[in-house]
Amino acid sequence: MLRIERLRADHEDALLAFERENRAYFARSVPDRGDAFFADYPARHRALLAEQDTGACRFHVVLDTAGELIGRINLVDLADGAADLGYRIGERAAGRGAATAAVREICRIAATEYGLGVLTASAALDNPASAAVLRRTGFTVVGETVLNGSPGLTYRRALATEG
Repeated sequence: MLRIERLRADHEDALLAFERENRAYFARSVPDRGDAFFADYPARHRALLAEQDTGACRFHVVLDTAGELIGRINLVDLADGAADLGYRIGERAAGRGAATAAVREICRIAATEYGLGVLTASAALDNPASAAVLRRTGFTVVGETVLNGSPGLTYRRALATEG
């Protein structure tokens, strides 16, 4: 069973280590964050916490049963009962259902704790694993998009049916 925690200041070191450890893995399916992201991470982490304090975003870490950080899952652009979902699971936890479990749990949290009714997400066509997670968790395709120059699909899920 995994656990999702809202991002806190004390997650900084573990989150930076997670991002460093998985940098090459993530770069195979999404654009690299760039050297500046890592060089100035403490300021970036403080900025995320400040942004979260405004209520516009909800950032989370995904922890495994041993309490190890294995991913992140975020709700951004919260407005009018809706938000955009983004997530990444590290290489060591990939292919074991962690992303599906995390998305299911964030859908529950979004509805019950944040009062959201709709989530949207996008996945590049060349990232079929992410698209499969979205389909397995009740998201349906609502349109096409371009993600960092690559074609993709936009997905939507109404949370009122969450059970």
